[in-house]
Amino acid sequence: MALVEVRNLVKIYSGGASPFGIPAAVDHQVRAVDDVSLEIHAGETLGLVGESGSGKSTLGRLILRLIEPSSGSVIFDGQDVFAVGARQIRELRRHMQIIFQDPFGSLNPRMRIREIVSEPWRIHGSGNSGGAGSYDADASVRGSSTGNPWSPAELMRAVGMDESALNRFPHEFSGGQRQRIGIARALALRPKLIVCDEPVSALDVSVGAQIVNLLAQLQRDLGLTYLFISHSMPVVRYLSSRIAVMHRGKIVETGAAEQIISRPAHPYTQQLLAATPEIKSSN
Repeated sequence: MALVEVRNLVKIYSGGASPFGIPAAVDHQVRAVDDVSLEIHAGETLGLVGESGSGKSTLGRLILRLIEPSSGSVIFDGQDVFAVGARQIRELRRHMQIIFQDPFGSLNPRMRIREIVSEPWRIHGSGNSGGAGSYDADASVRGSSTGNPWSPAELMRAVGMDESALNRFPHEFSGGQRQRIGIARALALRPKLIVCDEPVSALDVSVGAQIVNLLAQLQRDLGLTYLFISHSMPVVRYLSSRIAVMHRGKIVETGAAEQIISRPAHPYTQQLLAATPEIKSSN
């Protein structure tokens, strides 16, 4: 059984006013996600690729129930994400985390790194007593899936940073280092699924390559499952076992990574590959 099953998912945004606040004559609806169905299997990376505005990030946020759908369902580890109550979704979110696109805006500038990487445990439980709301930033952050301890220092080492970083603030780090801190925060609860929402698009190419290599290493070491969202076909090809191509809110093609690259069936996929000099398909 798939870890994640997306079934006929729809998200419609309504725009009933012009940019100047004047009511529009016709209520304009945008189908950001349009009847999407797909599966993500445990231990794999599903690369979700498409141009900006295709609905990729909206789909990622729907899977995590950060936004509500217009219709459809998401089954995560056997549970319908949209059918459970507040307490149950809180528990499910221990197993679902996200790495954001912007490493500069995703970290609280007023918090030290120790607090940032330990925050998931403060929200979902205690490092000492096990009660929500009780929190010690120096306590071990215990993984939800294995029970093995993660201390803040161990989280730093896992992402290739020194534990001396824990007492510093986000503004003291480069973009690549901040993204490593964001990855450490996502790892704190040992989630089953991590949604990587364009995690390297705001970084230089060389720094982005280091982050992609880190994600691949962490997946091998920890058995993580990724939904990797990107507009870059070369990055998706490198990291993904399967690729889903999204265009105007729809999944137009899904398949094994090398199959999509070498034998793209949909005209939009062919256009994406033709616009990528680093990849030449056989079509």
